[in-house]
Amino acid sequence: MKTFLAAATMAIGGMAQAADITVLATPGIKEAYNELVPRFEKEGHKVKTTWAGTVDVMKRVRAGEVFDAVICASNSLDELIDSGKLMAGSRSDVASSKVGVAVKAGAPKPDISTAEAVKKALTAAKSIGISTGPSGVYLNQLFEKMGILAELKPKMRTPPSGANIGELVAKGEAEIGFQQVSELIHYPGVTFIGPLPAELQKVTVFSGAVHPGSQEPDTAQAFLKFLAAREHAALLQKHGMELGSTSPY
Repeated sequence: MKTFLAAATMAIGGMAQAADITVLATPGIKEAYNELVPRFEKEGHKVKTTWAGTVDVMKRVRAGEVFDAVICASNSLDELIDSGKLMAGSRSDVASSKVGVAVKAGAPKPDISTAEAVKKALTAAKSIGISTGPSGVYLNQLFEKMGILAELKPKMRTPPSGANIGELVAKGEAEIGFQQVSELIHYPGVTFIGPLPAELQKVTVFSGAVHPGSQEPDTAQAFLKFLAAREHAALLQKHGMELGSTSPY
């Protein structure tokens, strides 16, 4: 059975000439994405990527900026599709990632094996790093549900949209940090402890869609499907991710 890559190669190869596409994406997929793009570009295409946090992605697309494809958390992407900012029917689930925990390299590793252990680690920490992205939004809700949000708020450190929590942790500005596993697992200067336990976990699906103003919609769609191909499962796992939840490829 032919892989999707082979099928995509045949389909794209039938175009009159190689296409250049622009992509606006959130950093949650960056490490795996940067390995996959050169494979796609072997067919002669060029991919120019702009990285931005979820908050900025939403602002830029809503403000009318045009990129051939946009990749971000699926719930945010669906908002853009529903409002007509991205093409209906063009969504492709690229990858998924859990929320992970990290401390500064060499620091003691807190127990995060259970919900109660996580609660103890949070209340004991002098400072806590969370993002403005999907994991940060979820954690605020989680802390409130756990009844500790008011206690933790004075200790919470939140960098600008799109920044990596690993930077705060590595610098010692956050004693413990929470973000997508894919963003923490290889970050220099930190020790990745592991994902949150199942009872507290939240999986984020990163999805892409084509902009209605795209000059290369076919290539943009092929690129999104290429990223979601099942043959890339091992590469995604290396970077702390899994295949997108509903990808058929």
